[in-house]
Amino acid sequence: MFKYFYIIDARVKLICILLLTILVFMINRPYPAFCLLITFIIIRFIAKIPPPGWKALKNLSLLAFFIILIQTFFGQGDIYIVPPLFNGFVSLTVEGLIFGFMIVCRLFALVVILPVFTETTSPNQIAAGLSSLGFNYKTAFLITTAFNLVPFFKDEAARIMDAQKLRGFYAFDKKNIFSGLKAYSGLLVPLMFDAMRKAQISSAAMDSRAFGIYKTRTWISKPQMKKTDFLPIVFCVIYITCMLFFNYY
Repeated sequence: MFKYFYIIDARVKLICILLLTILVFMINRPYPAFCLLITFIIIRFIAKIPPPGWKALKNLSLLAFFIILIQTFFGQGDIYIVPPLFNGFVSLTVEGLIFGFMIVCRLFALVVILPVFTETTSPNQIAAGLSSLGFNYKTAFLITTAFNLVPFFKDEAARIMDAQKLRGFYAFDKKNIFSGLKAYSGLLVPLMFDAMRKAQISSAAMDSRAFGIYKTRTWISKPQMKKTDFLPIVFCVIYITCMLFFNYY
């Protein structure tokens, strides 16, 4: 079953991801937002996309706690957990807690569903799909380059952290949040220089191949729609209709 996600036409996946992303921002109630998150987790499980690492889960948990805490303290509402403090500037409300939970569900839904697209679709398929949808191939190249930079930054950051650990700098492993912020700020300069170096190499490679000299270009594998490729779009339309009905009515 999970192989089906890899053979779906890239254009279909682009349309489905766009529709589901719009749906995430249209949901404004906690129960539909939670159901949306559960659905996306199931889709990710079926596609056999590996879960994020423990460090990423810890960071996401801290972010979720911070969002819920801020909304609970400063959100407006009529049902108070604790009476208003500081002349009403701080008020712990049930509505703020629920609203913070909804925001966290929407944020986690995007984090869960986007890798289903990026992990099952190669950059060449994305570029060919965008081009066949009417995008200029230069624009398609820019978008796929952005996708390629994500694993690049991830690998470069891991390499820099390992190099600093070999030099006796173990601040990354400390649980103190202030030491961690200070340590991660040290990643910025070498990571920025690596990105600039990669951009220069890519620019020289593109110039040497006369990139952009022709208005159109050919593709090794041209996307072709199959009958089974329409099933995800039908599923998305039905699911979005049901979720919007659940959210508003």
